[in-house]
Amino acid sequence: QVDLAESGGGSVQPGDSLKLSCTISNYPHTKASMGWFRQPPGKEREGVAVILDDGRSFYRNSVQGRFTIQKDSRDSRITTLHLQMNNVQPDDSAVYYCAASPNDFGPFSYCTKADCYGTDGRPIGYWGQGTLVSVSS
Repeated sequence: QVDLAESGGGSVQPGDSLKLSCTISNYPHTKASMGWFRQPPGKEREGVAVILDDGRSFYRNSVQGRFTIQKDSRDSRITTLHLQMNNVQPDDSAVYYCAASPNDFGPFSYCTKADCYGTDGRPIGYWGQGTLVSVSS
């Protein structure tokens, strides 16, 4: 069974830095796009940063230059996905989810309550349980 487990969330002040991590294990596909999504209070889930199977990364406009997505696949059985968040702002407050899919997806993926969808319209499919980031002074 595929397992995605996020860690690193917490309460920080505006301007602080925070690093989220997600361990992805038992992933059954040879191709993987991976990314971070977030759901602010009362809003729909939205993409934040994505790293495709070929290593290209893409970011939501509002986090470009502040957030960095990285992937560590040194262990063939486990991939660790990181999101380095610098200069966080109150609008970054949300539950952050990591996601993985054999289908390409981007930071502007269409999301419903059921799932978010890749560039070919297929659901992303694999999600963690989420970690809360709260930014306030």
